[in-house]
Amino acid sequence: MRLNWFHAVMLLALLSCGKPAAPSGLRVGLITPGSIADAAWNSGAYAGLQQIHDSLGLAISHVEARTPAEQDEALRTYAAQRYSLVFAHGFEFQNAAERVSAEYPNTVFIVTSGARAHGNVSPLIFKLEDASYLAGMVAGGLTRSNILGFVGGIELPPIKSAYEGWVNGATAVNPKVQSREIYLNSFDDAAAGREAALALIRVGADMFHHNADAAALGLFQAAKESRGVYVFGANADQSALAPALVPGSAVIDLPRAFLLVANEVKAGSFTPKVESFGLGSGVVRYDVNPALDTLVPAALKARVKAAADSIAAGTLVPAARPASMQARIRKSPTRPSHRSGNGVRSGVRQKFAEPEVPTT
Repeated sequence: MRLNWFHAVMLLALLSCGKPAAPSGLRVGLITPGSIADAAWNSGAYAGLQQIHDSLGLAISHVEARTPAEQDEALRTYAAQRYSLVFAHGFEFQNAAERVSAEYPNTVFIVTSGARAHGNVSPLIFKLEDASYLAGMVAGGLTRSNILGFVGGIELPPIKSAYEGWVNGATAVNPKVQSREIYLNSFDDAAAGREAALALIRVGADMFHHNADAAALGLFQAAKESRGVYVFGANADQSALAPALVPGSAVIDLPRAFLLVANEVKAGSFTPKVESFGLGSGVVRYDVNPALDTLVPAALKARVKAAADSIAAGTLVPAARPASMQARIRKSPTRPSHRSGNGVRSGVRQKFAEPEVPTT
């Protein structure tokens, strides 16, 4: 029954974008693995999709696809409908996007936090660990218990990397810090997020970070129910969720990144590549909550600023990326040129590096 429901939603999404088609005929689709009401990863992607419509006048569509089967079907349906650009929002979409793209070479597939560029599939790499490191520094300086908590959705490589950045930042200013982490195996279960946070609070955690999307809403609720507990936001500025309890957030400016890609596709100048965004790009950043700015001592602020400058300059690496996070350009057979008008540069034979070369 769930798959039938998904097919119905997918059909409605594609038939009713809600916006008139752009004169150029380009259409942009977004597939998220969870709810766009999560105030984090998925809501940021949807804001990016809306900005593409508002800034470029392109027709847009969105569908939620949680399971691998649904994700494969959503990718295939958008491509079959001749969408020019499809954002597959998450590391977990990589393999499905490659399978579908082989059959639909005229659609540009963008996998956020993807693993490699292959054919007409390109990853957008967000080094959230850069910003999480700075959040960790603040947490390490503010903690009274010396115990930090982290709530994750599923232990995917990008999430683990951000967690490592958080811990490394905390221990850089406070070697006594210990960290506790819980993964929920869900990005949607806010009740489980609340229970996980309360369990960590019971063992002394007073500073929290997360990467759990909608499930993290339960973490914020747990913090509101407890005394002396603070939460650092993830993927978006989440200070509005608990203004008195969020010193800052590790932010990915997804609208800015999405618009950069869509501009190239619309201009016909897009070529498959690995696009990486760190602290120096402005797409990834640490946003301070002005309401709690006085909570952070001046000396700690200075250390955080110095670390941010070093990260942006490339002289400080917040967390080592595992092999699975080293986005690559994969060799692929050269394809003949395809018709113009789909956003991929026409008349250019795409070339791919040999051998695979990691891109940081």
